[in-house]
Amino acid sequence: MARTTSDLIVERLLEWGIDACFGICGDAVNGFFEALRRHPEMRFVHVRHEEYAAMAAVGYAKFTGRPAACVATSGPGALHLMNGLYDGKIDGAPAGRG
Repeated sequence: MARTTSDLIVERLLEWGIDACFGICGDAVNGFFEALRRHPEMRFVHVRHEEYAAMAAVGYAKFTGRPAACVATSGPGALHLMNGLYDGKIDGAPAGRG
């Protein structure tokens, strides 16, 4: 099977030392979830709301000292990530490269 853009994104996250991803599935990110399935070294934690995904990623970064990723669908899903991500920015949580 050919590598996709989502595969390249997951591989780059792994290169940056990001091995945990928190999120919620949706049509706009189905390809990304398929890439996560093909890269078992990237741990995925399913959450029930997008804001929880961002808060969990920030909490992971604060407690481990290593950044994590969060993923949500476009539109309202992406908007819901903002509160958690802003919390991480204000508190100075470890961030990935890029």
